[in-house]
Amino acid sequence: MPEQWAVFEQFATAILIGALLGIERERRKRAQRDVAIGGLRTFMMFSLAGAIGAWLSQQLDMPFILFGVLVLITIPVTVGYVLSVKRNPDSLGLTTELAAITASLLGAMVMMGHRELAVALAVLVVAILAYKEPLHGVVDRLGSDDVYAGLRLLIATFIILPLLPNQYIDPWNALNPYSLWILVLLISSLSLVGYVATRLLGEGRGIALTGITGGLVSSTAITLSFARQSRGQVMSGTAPALAGGILLSWCVMFARVVIEVLVVNRQMVSQLLIPFACMTIASAVLAWWFLRLSASRRRQMLDTEVVILKNPFSLTQAIKFAAFFAAVLLLVRLGETWLPKQGMYLLAGLAGVTDVDAITLSMAKYAHRHSATDVAVNAIVIASLSNTVVKAGIVVALGSNELRKLMLASVIAILTSAALGLWLH
Repeated sequence: MPEQWAVFEQFATAILIGALLGIERERRKRAQRDVAIGGLRTFMMFSLAGAIGAWLSQQLDMPFILFGVLVLITIPVTVGYVLSVKRNPDSLGLTTELAAITASLLGAMVMMGHRELAVALAVLVVAILAYKEPLHGVVDRLGSDDVYAGLRLLIATFIILPLLPNQYIDPWNALNPYSLWILVLLISSLSLVGYVATRLLGEGRGIALTGITGGLVSSTAITLSFARQSRGQVMSGTAPALAGGILLSWCVMFARVVIEVLVVNRQMVSQLLIPFACMTIASAVLAWWFLRLSASRRRQMLDTEVVILKNPFSLTQAIKFAAFFAAVLLLVRLGETWLPKQGMYLLAGLAGVTDVDAITLSMAKYAHRHSATDVAVNAIVIASLSNTVVKAGIVVALGSNELRKLMLASVIAILTSAALGLWLH
């Protein structure tokens, strides 16, 4: 009896999967007044037929039964598609027909013992069907450069990475091409996430949103762009909003550093978290306060100029970053032998002037090798502060007088919070 109930549950799950897909197709058909092969009941039957075919194949030990059922299902699906195209020559899509075959396969999966996976895939299929317009909108937003960048990322991940040797190639055991390229892909992926978010949400959706999404791509680019905008007549009087956007991009940069360390050396995150939490909180509170001050100027906040963010991934840039990262790794490894702690901190400060990612990953690996967590944490904080001071210098050089004052006060607060965090950790 328990076995029969288990079979009934499997059939019921298969029917519910068909209903899930059928409801979405029925709604779409009525909304568009489309002549499709089926709706709710038809999809339930498709899924049930697949389940019955799989059950019979198992009970009679005849796998060809399921194959025959799928063939029989394909016939009416094909006929329905041909008739639909004859009535409406413009409707050349195969989405509903493929969904019907998918429903049959999912029903079969349930009976073959993969119920959880089948349900998860059914939910994913429904999401793909339901979000037609947003998905097409994403395609419309993509340019040829974005497509090529995505292809280059796939090439870098699935073609270049397997070809690299997974061993040290230098006498100091500092450079492992395979591990080095993985870290390059990590940085590129984080930047790509921010770029995609900016493209999906819109590049001109406001200073705060641009600061958050653009911070994943390049907080330096956000700082440079907002500093320049602060001098324009259109943006006059919006220095608090621009300062808030810059600080939000810095918050994202601080969070990004923690994520990178989490991937490379999880053990040191607990100590790194305190100083970076202090810097992030200080930046976030100041950003909130500046944006609140500018609330009365909401129109200018929404009409801010677009920050031009190019797709961050290219093989050339990846190779350049890999070379820079390799140089930093070599310097850190040589510094382990020849430099005292103060020398490592000086190296971190110099590296942070141009890029935080390379020194962050290098020091995380250094801490993992030598259990020198305190030195690594201090060095990463110094590099981040060095980078922050450089970006503050950009504001001083290019920003309006009001923006300069706000950002200089903010940098002092961030430096103070970093010192407090280092003392607490």
